[in-house]
Amino acid sequence: MNGNSSATARTTVTADRTVGLALGALGVLAFSMSLPATRVAVQQLDPWFVAFGRAVGAALLAWAYLRSTGAPRPTRGQWRRLAVVALGVVVGFPLFTSLALITQTSAHGAVVITVLPAMTAVFAVLRAGERPPPLFWAASAGGLLAVLTFLGASGAVRGALAPPDLFLLAAVVLCGLGYAEGGALARELGGARTICWALLLSLPVTVPVMVVAAVAAPPRADPVAWSAFGYLTVVSMFLGFFAWYAGLARGGIAQVGQIQLAQPVLTLAWSALLLGEAVTPASIAAAVAVLACVVLIQRTRDRTPAPAVGKA
Repeated sequence: MNGNSSATARTTVTADRTVGLALGALGVLAFSMSLPATRVAVQQLDPWFVAFGRAVGAALLAWAYLRSTGAPRPTRGQWRRLAVVALGVVVGFPLFTSLALITQTSAHGAVVITVLPAMTAVFAVLRAGERPPPLFWAASAGGLLAVLTFLGASGAVRGALAPPDLFLLAAVVLCGLGYAEGGALARELGGARTICWALLLSLPVTVPVMVVAAVAAPPRADPVAWSAFGYLTVVSMFLGFFAWYAGLARGGIAQVGQIQLAQPVLTLAWSALLLGEAVTPASIAAAVAVLACVVLIQRTRDRTPAPAVGKA
């Protein structure tokens, strides 16, 4: 390979990572309201209905998207991997966060969810064969420490480990698995088709559970709770994954996954914007520290070559 072709290859990889970073940031922005919206929804709606109803609603949107785009069906091997995605992000994370946020606050949930980027990186190594360098892990730890310090100083951390925390930890493990598997599969299917097929694959589970939950506790709520449920369905469970999985596929699962370090701070920022809570100097300092760690992470280089990415 001559110098020109090498330069072109490096430019392409850099462009892919830049696009991946932008898409990942868009996905994190979409997900940053998930915990507050879930907290609002489960105060009036059954948590099982919230978790599985949002998946059913998103699956209807997924069916319309796949039908309109004429997407080819996945292969047998891809169906098996889609089952892992569905377990993690369609069933596991929504269910366990809904159960946890019945009694726990979204701010407290943000503390536990802070370990999600690290869990995503671990599964990126185990499932996607990525090999981040030591500097990546050091910067990731720095970002995690900055967020935990901020949340602890702001009073978001209260009390000892409780059953809701165990639900949240289960959600983190399953979500990290679903993110890593979905990001790797999106290199073949594209981000949009990955989440769409995972949603459709989940219907034999999500529909019966939603129906049983609705019969056991008929859903009645005010417009605010239904709006929160609608956000979870359309944005958190559907559109957000279009950008998120495409970003993971283009920029690297481990690297782009660390953008989630900003999610707890964003979650509290939404509280300030929507609920009128004060933004303290500590929150600004934490945001700057996290941003610095994310920038440092993006300057590291994975030891594995960048794979080809499928279309959406």
